[in-house]
Amino acid sequence: MESSAAQARLAVLTKQFYPVSDDMHNLSLQGCAAGDSAAYERRNVADDDVVIVAALRTPLTKAKRGGLKDTDAVDLLATVFKAVLERTRVEPEALGDIVIGSVLGPSSQRANECRIASFFAGIPEVVPVRTVNRQCSSGLQAIADVAAAIKAGFYTVGLAGGVETMSSNPMAWEGGINPRIGEFPSAQGCMLPMGVTSENVAAKFGVNRKTQDEFAARSHRKAAAAKAAGKFRDEIVPVATKVKDPKTNTETPVVISEDDGVRGNATVESLGTLPAVFKKNGTTTAGNSSQVTDGAAAVLMMTRAEARRRGLPVLGVFRSFAAVGVDPSIMGIGPAVAIPAAVARAGLQLDDIDVFEINEAFASQAYYSVNKLGIDEAKVNPNGGAIALGHPLGATGARCTATLLHEMRRRGRAARFGVVSMCIGSGMGAAAVFETGGEVDPVNVRAVKGQTLLSKDAVV
Repeated sequence: MESSAAQARLAVLTKQFYPVSDDMHNLSLQGCAAGDSAAYERRNVADDDVVIVAALRTPLTKAKRGGLKDTDAVDLLATVFKAVLERTRVEPEALGDIVIGSVLGPSSQRANECRIASFFAGIPEVVPVRTVNRQCSSGLQAIADVAAAIKAGFYTVGLAGGVETMSSNPMAWEGGINPRIGEFPSAQGCMLPMGVTSENVAAKFGVNRKTQDEFAARSHRKAAAAKAAGKFRDEIVPVATKVKDPKTNTETPVVISEDDGVRGNATVESLGTLPAVFKKNGTTTAGNSSQVTDGAAAVLMMTRAEARRRGLPVLGVFRSFAAVGVDPSIMGIGPAVAIPAAVARAGLQLDDIDVFEINEAFASQAYYSVNKLGIDEAKVNPNGGAIALGHPLGATGARCTATLLHEMRRRGRAARFGVVSMCIGSGMGAAAVFETGGEVDPVNVRAVKGQTLLSKDAVV
């Protein structure tokens, strides 16, 4: 029996070597008329992909002067927690963990505030909460931590985000300094004010004052145009709060629904009148640095299989993350090192990235990073960056992610991959790669006139 079965299989294989019969000569044996692999490309999808189904933020407002100056971290976080759950209709008890980036808030107190915020948002006590602090990348680190936990199978649904209340928690060093720091040059760099590191980048890499002011003016113009066009509406959750009059202590109920730091009338000339802040005859000013800001953001994540089960559209796919170390005295160069690392981990090249959200801690370092990597500036911060919008340290990574993913969604087929990146105080950089959420390739698709595509994955 085994011998006859083998002979039958051999007979079938042998037929593959027969000459083409006369009645088959009209069939084409050429490549597909649509080109290489036809007019579509299948997307690499998997049920265990970590996807983002909601990414929202509060408005970003000026510390000490803006609309959220009297709003605490609990109310900021509760607002975005509740919003992402309500918009997706995900039951709060489904959350496996909540991870929140925070930098300046007192450590144990801020951890408690995040827990309290979860209760304010209607999240039950069975859902745990923790904080993470990797300086300016804390919000992005929170997203990476949740993505890693979901990928490892610790849970299926998680909430990441960040918060900063710079009105009530200004940047400061608490306590003494270890006297042995003088023995370690790199450690000394950790003690430099961030503005001094900006001056170091400008001096070392030749980024002059005019270049920085031009970069800053562009940030404001782009943010003003985006604001006027309503591009931030889908990502912003209005905050019902109160504003206190510093003279009378009178509290007035308000609803804050827009960013308040954007100056659409900023020009190179007006920025050029501002004095240097960190160094005599320096180039770093209040106008070409990020704004000190209050705000929060939240990102709801789960497996692709879970999103499909719930019928939730995928806003984006988390593809890779990298955190790197650099010289603390020029910490602003972090994105120039972190971005290539994250892009390589995603199996991509820089040219594959369609949109970059690079935090503008300072114009000097943001310009340097873009220029060093040879990135087309048209791809960078198309809706303005932290110079115009603000930099609430612990929330920035999550805020940038929300802005990136909503921008990619608006672009449709014109944007498949995006990057979020920032420099990090004490000498680091971080970056993450995201993919747009559709099920077919929105970039490589090309129409073929007169041809009917046979795959359900094909889109023209």
